[in-house]
Amino acid sequence: MSYRIGSGIDFHELVTGRDLWIGGVLIPHTKGAIGHSDADVLLHAICDALLGALALGDIGVHFPNTDEKYRNIDSKILLKHCIDLIKEKKYKVVNIDSTLTLQEPKIKPYVEKMRETIAGICEILVEDVSVKATTTETMGFVGREEGLVAYATVLLQKV
Repeated sequence: MSYRIGSGIDFHELVTGRDLWIGGVLIPHTKGAIGHSDADVLLHAICDALLGALALGDIGVHFPNTDEKYRNIDSKILLKHCIDLIKEKKYKVVNIDSTLTLQEPKIKPYVEKMRETIAGICEILVEDVSVKATTTETMGFVGREEGLVAYATVLLQKV
């Protein structure tokens, strides 16, 4: 096969007293995401999409939350590791499409930096990375600002 598609999804709870990392960018906010790593929901969804495209398991298989070496790790490191796995299998990323679901904060001011960060790690052009966001119109755990969700789809091509 010369092309493979993968999809990923990730959820994280929001609490006070934690930093909010999304797409490799620190976003000022009153709440941050809980996780074993830095809890970057967007990068985790992209990792799962990359791994899924080549049937390599999921982020928990490669970076278990029971392993102390991943405690508070920068998720950009996890994404780079996933890209290295993709390259070992002789594939490259063609493009990434992603959607964040969160009530607050508004991420529009940070989207370009997220796209640049993701593109740099994935060794693709910024125009090949899409980051979109939506709210749930105050419904559910996302609407109550108890958590956030990210979805990602990737297209890989055999090199």
